[in-house]
Amino acid sequence: MEQSMVLMRNPHPVNGSGEGMGVIGHCTVASLNNGLGHYAGALSAAERACECPQEIGFSTLVLPELIEAASRIGKTQRAFDAFEQLAKATRASGTDWALGLEARSCALLSKGPVAEDYYQEAIGRLSRTGVQIELARAHLLYGEWLRRENRRYDARSQLRLAHEMFITIGSDAFAERARRELLATGETARARTVDTLYDLTAQETQIAQIAADGYTNPEIGAELFISPRTVEWHLRKIYSKLGISSRRQLRNALSSR
Repeated sequence: MEQSMVLMRNPHPVNGSGEGMGVIGHCTVASLNNGLGHYAGALSAAERACECPQEIGFSTLVLPELIEAASRIGKTQRAFDAFEQLAKATRASGTDWALGLEARSCALLSKGPVAEDYYQEAIGRLSRTGVQIELARAHLLYGEWLRRENRRYDARSQLRLAHEMFITIGSDAFAERARRELLATGETARARTVDTLYDLTAQETQIAQIAADGYTNPEIGAELFISPRTVEWHLRKIYSKLGISSRRQLRNALSSR
């Protein structure tokens, strides 16, 4: 978190040219630049990582960063080439984490309903891994895609969730990117202060109200285009903020606010 806070104070591309940095170092620089929206810098760092010896996890670490950066700045063929490399590794692995990253990357290179299917697959798979940063990034990319498809209402749901998740895990650069995307939909993301720490966000209020009406987590997820596990993650935060311990107490807690 400390490194990302430095980036937010100095929001310029991070130089990933340090010698001896290795795959992890260059990949971190690529990720931070992607979070800041500095895609040329992200691509440069990812390319440097590709020049390093292929360490364990190399493909699934750096290639998603490269694909996102290259696709954002019109380096389509480079993105497709990287995706071919990624797919070989992820399909050999077969884990939800690996296949979730593959689906998220494939969505960036797809259009129309096919892209949407891949975004939803990525969210479904990554929600089963417990790797919140990758899941949050899938929601962010899906929200960005929805906005560009002029589906602002649907985009806001994904972007609110991504913003809240990034804030929670301390990923400031990506949180700011999600906030800017929300602004582009016409909605403002509230800054978190001591005064608002225990307030429900718009997304949490919506989930709490639907849950109070007796809907199950899968039903809420289907309504809001999020996974049941993400619904449960939100409900735990809602219970904490409202000072309750179960959904049976939601209706009374909401009516007393």
